[in-house]
Amino acid sequence: MHNLHINIKSLLSLMLVLLLGNTALLAQSRDVIAHDPVMIKQGDTYYVFHTGEGIHVKSSKDMKNWKEGKPVFASTPDWVTKMIPKFDGNIWAPDILQHNGTYYLYYSVSAFGRNNSAIAVATNKTLNPNDPNFKWEDQGIVVRSVPGRDMWNAIDPNVIFDDKGTPWMTFGSFWQGIKLVQLTPDLTSVVNTPQSWHTIAARERNWLLDERDAGDAANPELDYEKLYTPELLEQARNMKSGSIEAPFLFKKNGYYYLFMSWDRCCRGLESTYKVLVGRSKDITGPYLDKEGNKLIHGGGTLVAQGNEEWAAAGHPAAYTFDGKDYLIFHAYDKKDEGKPKLRINEIKWGNDQWPSIDMKK
Repeated sequence: MHNLHINIKSLLSLMLVLLLGNTALLAQSRDVIAHDPVMIKQGDTYYVFHTGEGIHVKSSKDMKNWKEGKPVFASTPDWVTKMIPKFDGNIWAPDILQHNGTYYLYYSVSAFGRNNSAIAVATNKTLNPNDPNFKWEDQGIVVRSVPGRDMWNAIDPNVIFDDKGTPWMTFGSFWQGIKLVQLTPDLTSVVNTPQSWHTIAARERNWLLDERDAGDAANPELDYEKLYTPELLEQARNMKSGSIEAPFLFKKNGYYYLFMSWDRCCRGLESTYKVLVGRSKDITGPYLDKEGNKLIHGGGTLVAQGNEEWAAAGHPAAYTFDGKDYLIFHAYDKKDEGKPKLRINEIKWGNDQWPSIDMKK
């Protein structure tokens, strides 16, 4: 009996150790690495999709403890490697939505610092990998940008339906700013008419920049002395590259709110990313900031930026879950070598109907 008591006591001690160990693991799992995250809820489960090889996927029941899933693509779609021969496997900046019983996952492929880029879409009937109907099917390119032809960059998609039920996609990075284009009813291609394309936000871009070049925000190691004459060298070093990207549209309070990122991403502790916002009563604009400045002329109201804990913050997405509005984004962790971490912050709305978040939470 004494031995049995010891064994039970030992078993209880072991269970306590395991429980504490699992709790520690769960606490660590809240510190999730995720670049360019977007989120959706199916049933009682939240799913995050973000930049990574094959598009990374994570799931959670509470938006705090996250489980890593299998990538969307086990291998890179063939059309990607044909378009970008040196493609490194990292698929960028997805966007996820559900429409008429189908999930649409938009994603970007690109050569970093160039606008040899495309936005494509994959579809699935469910996000639950245990469902027998679970299968991602690539539908191919929605829109493409070509160096030397287009002064815009086909990355960072976000799809929204306007008040009339018309689908639109906003996208863009550097060059001539953020675009808005109408989609066809099947959500897999764009409507190519002059009335269906709009520029809704932009920042100043120096005329010295070659049309194929994103500027130093995307290429920090540019050798200016080889690229520019002595007469233009100083001006070139200080040129503005139109650093704006990662648009996301959110309907609220009778407005379309355009969240976006300014400045440098992807530099760890040296990143200068920040989140800004503008709004419009009409989805096609004009979008204005809190001071009344047009976003197409460089306007924007600050929502999130770096602080004592985070080097920078960017690539926003906004959602309503269970009656609360959230801003989903990544921030570069000063306490962890500048790694990009998943941030989920509740949006607070002022009496003036402008959004804010608390970066310290």
